[in-house]
Amino acid sequence: MTTIKGPGIFLAQFLGDEAPFNSLESICKWAKSLGYEGVQIPTWDPRCIDLQKAAESKTYADELKGLINSCGLEITELSTHLQGQLVAVNPAYDLQFDNFAPASVHNNSKARTEWAVQQLKYAAQASKNLGLNAHATFSGSLLWHTWHPWPQRPEGLVDAGFKELARRWLPILNHFDEHGVDVCYEIHPGEDLFDGVTYELFLEKVNNHPRACLLYDPSHFVLQCLDYVQYIDHYHERIKAFHVKDAEFNSTGKQGTFGGYQSWANRAGRYRSPGDGQVDFKKIFSKLTQYDFKGWAVMEWECCIKHPEDGAREGAAFIKDHIIRVTEKAFDDFAGRGSDEEFNRKILGI
Repeated sequence: MTTIKGPGIFLAQFLGDEAPFNSLESICKWAKSLGYEGVQIPTWDPRCIDLQKAAESKTYADELKGLINSCGLEITELSTHLQGQLVAVNPAYDLQFDNFAPASVHNNSKARTEWAVQQLKYAAQASKNLGLNAHATFSGSLLWHTWHPWPQRPEGLVDAGFKELARRWLPILNHFDEHGVDVCYEIHPGEDLFDGVTYELFLEKVNNHPRACLLYDPSHFVLQCLDYVQYIDHYHERIKAFHVKDAEFNSTGKQGTFGGYQSWANRAGRYRSPGDGQVDFKKIFSKLTQYDFKGWAVMEWECCIKHPEDGAREGAAFIKDHIIRVTEKAFDDFAGRGSDEEFNRKILGI
C-alpha cells in the first residue's frame, strides 16, 4: 500500500484579477501558506501555463516546474477539462461551448475540434516534459442530450455514438501512450462518460486502451445516487487521479435528481466544500489506500454556499486529516512466531 500524496488544490476556480490570485507565483505562495503540497494546473489559463510552449520547450517546462517548486509545491497534474470537452460537441451545444475555445474557431465546429485535439496532444508532451504521469480531462459528448430515453432512442444510436467518440479519442490516447501519460477522464454529468456503464461502453470501443483511465470525483456520483464506494472496487485499477469534492442530495416533494431548472443553491443535488456535504471520505481514503492508489488527493472547490477562500483553507486541513499513513507492520506481530514447513505440517497433523 502507498500513502496518498497531498493535499493538492485545483487552481481553476481560484484564479482572478486581484492578488494573490492573478499570477502563478503568487497563487502558489498563497496555496502553500494554507498547507497545500501540490497544485493541479488548468492549461487554458495563460496566467498558469503556455501549453504549446511547455510541449515544445523542455527549458520552459523546467522553468515552470522550478517556479512551482520554489514555492514549496509540486505539480499534481495538468488539466484540459475545457479542451477535452471540445473533442466531441453535439451541435445542440455549439453556442454554449464556443467560449471554451479561442475566437478564431468560433462558429466553426470542425476547426474547434481540431484545435481541441491539438491541445490534448500538447498536454501529453507537456506532461512528459514536466515529469507527470497522469492528466485530467473530460471526454466530451455526442449523446448526452439523449440520456433520458424519451423520445425513444433509435436502435444502434448509442453504439454509433461511442464508436465516434472512440474514433476521436484513439489517436489522442495513442499519443499519450507514446509519452507515458495516463488520460484520466473525469466521470461527470454532461459528458458521454458519466458513470461506470458509460465508461465501460467507451473502454470497449477503444479496445481497453491502457491509457484510458479515470479521475475519481465522488461528488458527481452523489448527485446520481450511485454507490461511490463500490465504484472504487470496480475501477480501482483505472483510477489514476482524485478530486476531493463534496456534495449533498436532499430530495423534496417537489424536486429530485433533475433539479427543476433551479440554480445550484436551489437544487436538490448540489456541490459543497469538503466536509460540508454527505460524501464519506473516510471510506474513500481507506479504499483508495487499500488499493494502492499512488496519486494525489486534490481539492476541487465548487461550493454554492461557502466562500472559496474559506473552502480552500478548510480543504487543506480536511485532506491532510484524511490521508492515511500506511502501516509497515501487522497489528498482531507481537504474537507471531517464526515458521517453517515442518512446523506447518505439525499444525496440520500431517
